[in-house]
Amino acid sequence: MTAVPNSAGTSVPRFKAPADAADCHLHIYDARFKMAWPKLRAVENASLAEYRLLQKRIGTRRAVIVQPAAYGTDNRVTADAVASLGLDAARGIAVVHPGVSDAELDTLHAGGFRGVRFSMHDPRTAITSPDMLAPLAPRLADRGWHVQLHVRADQLVEWADIVEALPCEVVFDHMGRLPQPEGVRHPAFGIIARRLEAGRAWVKLSGAYLDTRIGSPRYPDASQVAREWARRFPERLVWGSDWPHPTERDTKPDDALLFDLLHEWARDEATRRRILVENPQTLYDFRHRP
Repeated sequence: MTAVPNSAGTSVPRFKAPADAADCHLHIYDARFKMAWPKLRAVENASLAEYRLLQKRIGTRRAVIVQPAAYGTDNRVTADAVASLGLDAARGIAVVHPGVSDAELDTLHAGGFRGVRFSMHDPRTAITSPDMLAPLAPRLADRGWHVQLHVRADQLVEWADIVEALPCEVVFDHMGRLPQPEGVRHPAFGIIARRLEAGRAWVKLSGAYLDTRIGSPRYPDASQVAREWARRFPERLVWGSDWPHPTERDTKPDDALLFDLLHEWARDEATRRRILVENPQTLYDFRHRP
């Protein structure tokens, strides 16, 4: 198979994706749209056309496109990608500030957006802040949207009261960013688990390379975290590739291997289908196809 930009290897996954499988975490970078902060992990060769090559390689059909930090609160690059894929196959996650108008939120909703991301794991590059959560969350809840959090585990512990008070559902990026070797023993695991038990949160099984100390290709320490999420909360999980892997500058991961990891994390077919198809349909308001 032809190589996919920003993805190592050329093989296809060993396991076939079910129909309507969703990649629930990816970013699109398009030179037609000006970046507000091009130094914030901007990635080349990561347009929608190149992402379609990844879809063909791993077999997913649906996509949840997350606004990249480099574009700030100008969500046009993500809106354009969602529109190009079509609302049957794509959803968007925006980045906005509290001053966003209701009209703009409504326009984004009509364009397939269903959440707002707060990427605050690196204060040096963050364009959102914890104080923005409280004023925005009720407006998101009114529209059936969620807050998507990319924060480190220690930050989640620090901001636990703020997060617990949010009236909307919360999606935790990259398995909760639990550091190793603590993993599931970190206090952040319990904070996330309690919200999952209450049916008020979701976890993305993505970014296994972000908090591993052992490394590729199977990231056994991060995989232990993923298996625990899958064992305890299969009904509250979605999967994401994190393509084009903007945090990985020197060596990009093999997306076929990343997809196959799901079969190690969730052993039975019914659970994998739930994570890849049924849960995304619920969380992102995808319509069931006849």
